[in-house]
Amino acid sequence: MPAVKIPVAVWEDDQGLVTATTLEGHRDGELVAAVDVTQSGALGQLKTYFEWSARSREGAVASDFLEPVLFHVRVQVRPEYRTDKHGRPYPCEHTVELNLPCIRGRTLGGILCCTVPTLGLGFYCYDSAALRGTVVERVRSALEGRAPNQIAPLLPPKAVRLDQIIVRIPSARRRAADSRELPPTLDQVARPVGAAEFRKAYSAAYEREAEVTQLAERLRARTGSILLIGEDGVGKTTLLVNAVRAIERERGARDDENAAERPRHRFWHTTGSRLIAGMQYLGQWQERCEQVVGELAEIDGVLCVDSLADLVRQGGSDPRAGIAAFFLPYLESGQLRLVAEATPAELEACRRLLPGLLEVLQFVRVDELLPSKARSAVNRAASIMAQDSHLEIDQPAADAVVRLFRRFVPYRPLPGAGTAFLRRLFNRKVQRREGRVGVESVVVQFVRETGLPEMFLDDSLPLELDAVCRELQKQVIGQEDACLAVARIISTFKAGLNDPRRPLGSLLFCGPTGVGKTQLAKTLSDYLFGHGDVSNRLVRLDMSEYSAPWAAERLITKPDGTPSDFVSRVRGRPFVVVLLDEIEKACPEVFDMLLGLLDEGRLTDRYGRTTWFRTAVVIMTSNLGSARGQSIGFSDASLDSYQREVRDFFRPEFFNRLDGLVTFRPLGREVCLAIVRKELGDLGRREGIAGRGLELQFAGPLVERLVEEGFDVRYGARPLQRTIEHRVVGPLSRYLAADPAVRNRTVVLDLAPGEDENRAVVVKVL
Repeated sequence: MPAVKIPVAVWEDDQGLVTATTLEGHRDGELVAAVDVTQSGALGQLKTYFEWSARSREGAVASDFLEPVLFHVRVQVRPEYRTDKHGRPYPCEHTVELNLPCIRGRTLGGILCCTVPTLGLGFYCYDSAALRGTVVERVRSALEGRAPNQIAPLLPPKAVRLDQIIVRIPSARRRAADSRELPPTLDQVARPVGAAEFRKAYSAAYEREAEVTQLAERLRARTGSILLIGEDGVGKTTLLVNAVRAIERERGARDDENAAERPRHRFWHTTGSRLIAGMQYLGQWQERCEQVVGELAEIDGVLCVDSLADLVRQGGSDPRAGIAAFFLPYLESGQLRLVAEATPAELEACRRLLPGLLEVLQFVRVDELLPSKARSAVNRAASIMAQDSHLEIDQPAADAVVRLFRRFVPYRPLPGAGTAFLRRLFNRKVQRREGRVGVESVVVQFVRETGLPEMFLDDSLPLELDAVCRELQKQVIGQEDACLAVARIISTFKAGLNDPRRPLGSLLFCGPTGVGKTQLAKTLSDYLFGHGDVSNRLVRLDMSEYSAPWAAERLITKPDGTPSDFVSRVRGRPFVVVLLDEIEKACPEVFDMLLGLLDEGRLTDRYGRTTWFRTAVVIMTSNLGSARGQSIGFSDASLDSYQREVRDFFRPEFFNRLDGLVTFRPLGREVCLAIVRKELGDLGRREGIAGRGLELQFAGPLVERLVEEGFDVRYGARPLQRTIEHRVVGPLSRYLAADPAVRNRTVVLDLAPGEDENRAVVVKVL
């Protein structure tokens, strides 16, 4: 049964009576109003009238007042007396100011319309800028000639608010199965679970045949709505798809006289975002959801959603105004049957946010498969994929997938994660027209997706701690202790001795500014995760932006309830280095949130959505202690102040969850010289130098001057890049741009002769 939403205005007068009136003419062009002692009574009268009108006029009820917005206009009105026998007006000396509530909107054709509900006025306006002036003119015209005692009852009430009534329009019952056509609204916002296009994205529910049978029996029984509870990737959707496949296969096998009248599909899959997509006006998504409920009722259908928490969140600013809350009365009355999914964390969130919802759902637990059954399921899925793709697969390849996911991604249940990985691998093989899938193919794909070097995936390959330290020290000069601390985390991960329930490592870098803290985090990211399709595996946050009291929620959730950019990046690339810069500036609530991240390797938002950090390295930086009278230029200052400041600042429960406190030393002069030589050496790899076959040489005085100008007592090495760009790259680029013929030569850069500290850089070609 279709429904129409009619916007109304409601107010209470000084006698306690509530008036509800439409915003447009529904009865001979006049507004329809009802009065009662309660708001629900007045709205009920209007609803009863329109339902009667719909029956008597064969459904001729509609609303042409869209996007209502309440505003107020002040109008000066001069009352008039008419006392003589000729009816001559006698204007009052004083005017009366009316602060009138007005409601503007638009018609289906886009025309601006306006209503003054307390006066029963309605009109169209073709210029939005002139709307207020038009209101003043219309009100004065309507009240012209009114005496004071006639105007007094028209004084506006204290408050007018917008509401709506929902009127069901009777229509001939029409089953979508009669013509075997798809229900129009369902076809727009959902996909039939039994359709081949939907089923091909999911494999058979291997090793869950008994659970498929049990779920199919529940669905056939039509006893109520079902909630599938299990961790992400455990196989909830696959279980549902296979149960629906069994039901529809059984229905299709029947050969009776009513077979042609049965709907093609009864189970429809959607998401909360699809249900409200494109719905931007008041009441639009509710009307669409009513249509979905009506169409499902006509075909005896079931609505399937992959996230119950998504239904709770979507639709309104509060869960009590969301899609799930809207569906709740239909679920309670049995007009709607629902099959939803939720993780245990999402279940608890839904219980807290919308308690009544869980009371109408029957719980079905979907547990993770035993290791032996998970391996069997992945192998069976790999064999079917190979047949469908016309590829050959080596038996050890599927076992390698299981081994890699259990070793490096243990928090993602099998077989879901493994089969999804194999599906991506087979698709890539088909696109590249390669005929065989072996262990090497699995390893290459795993490296591509995670960024891990192949050395970490093969336990037979050695990794020396000293070799890791040397690689890190090539990029971070003068910080041997810090590089050793990071190298130990890498070695522990390589040996498989890291705690699988926590991040790969969590370190606090403390020390003065510009000594290599951020550079070491970047170097670690490149070394550990920089070997895949995505080279940048560093997620960096400036924690000074999360110092406000409400910043903790903003860290993981956007204002509209969707995951924050930080969370989205980690979910999309779980193998990352997370750099929390200047952690001491974060608000206390952020530290409380980070306790769960450091202790359990995960963050969970208010809707129960979990983001895993168990394959991430978490690095925090701090400048605590650097301002305690210590020079950070070229001196060898004591490091005790940093450690003392850090221990005094952070709470013990936070500090004790860290794997280590890494103190960075101030930069000495020899270290600064080495850094300058490294940066100058990196210039030779730029396209303008390497492409011409040029060799760069730098004279000693120039290097000394870069050390003096590029390092600062307060900012460390931060000014160095800017100095090199200004003193070296600038003159060199101007010289080479002016003489394109310079190729395969040696270019020497030196300071011009003289004693001036600001003397120019001279470029010579040998």
